[in-house]
Amino acid sequence: MKVLIAGLGNMGFSHTMAHHAHPDSEIVGIVKRSPDADPRLPYPVFTDFHAALADTQPDLVVVATYTDTHAEYAIAAMEAGAHVFVEKPLALTVTDARRVTETATRLNRKLVVGYILRHHPSWVRLIDEAKALGGPYVFRLNLNQQSEGATWDTHKALMQTTSPIVDCGVHYVDVMCQICGSRPVQVTGIGLRLSDEIPEDMYNYGQLQVRFEDGSVGWYEAGWGPMMSETAFFVKDVVSPNGAVSIKDADKGDSDSVDGHTRVGALLVHRPGDDRLIDLPDEPGHQQLCDAEQAFLIEAIRNDTDLTRHMQEAVDSLAICLAADLSIRTGQPVRPGDVT
Repeated sequence: MKVLIAGLGNMGFSHTMAHHAHPDSEIVGIVKRSPDADPRLPYPVFTDFHAALADTQPDLVVVATYTDTHAEYAIAAMEAGAHVFVEKPLALTVTDARRVTETATRLNRKLVVGYILRHHPSWVRLIDEAKALGGPYVFRLNLNQQSEGATWDTHKALMQTTSPIVDCGVHYVDVMCQICGSRPVQVTGIGLRLSDEIPEDMYNYGQLQVRFEDGSVGWYEAGWGPMMSETAFFVKDVVSPNGAVSIKDADKGDSDSVDGHTRVGALLVHRPGDDRLIDLPDEPGHQQLCDAEQAFLIEAIRNDTDLTRHMQEAVDSLAICLAADLSIRTGQPVRPGDVT
């Protein structure tokens, strides 16, 4: 399977290494801003995505660029005959996200969005344990990053178009939706610009609150930058009338550690009068999770797997986060269905 990689940042490099090691993949090119080759990756380098697409004629395209090119590149790749893996968020707007999924359906292409937690066995276990408790639920989730140096530079580049509450929030809102299985009815948000190094209309700290039709409620917060606190930067709790499930891990590392963002270590399942600790010693690392994402797509192509639900849920979680972004900017509650 001929594979073209677009973007060679943290995620792009990991996805490249996944295909580099996969026996059914042949990387035919890498698209990045600099024409210089990476000595670790002996593949042709392109600086123009559309030229690379025409020259290499890939079977599969991995889009790991900044969010403002996701929809354009994904649609162009599918129209050129390729299946697509696109990093989250799927697009900058719900309208563009739907254009991508509609193109995949119309052209019968496989489209997988980079929701890495869906491929993490410990997070799958957390979701199953929470479902077993029964709702309605309270979701308490955050991921704040005290980013400095090169990581802060990456975050500043991302914030030219995408806020932390959208870029990171889609992962955890997707977890909420998988657990409660209910329609979101209202979203509110608060946010603040804590740095003069980002655009004036952008904020590097945000929090969303979402209400679901079944009565479940949740909050998620995300902040980026050297000013962020490392205290309680990784909170993952799901509470129900029958108890709670929490990620319990004393050693998460630094808040800007990529491996720490998915690490679980152990789950604490609490029911009144009974606490049960589920030890999870064999956690996959970040590269193993990226390997699993790409293997999932290759199998979906091979087996003609129906990805309709996967695509719709990617749009749904994006709509909730964009509703929070709109609420932050307007100061008003927003219904996800009203976001375009």
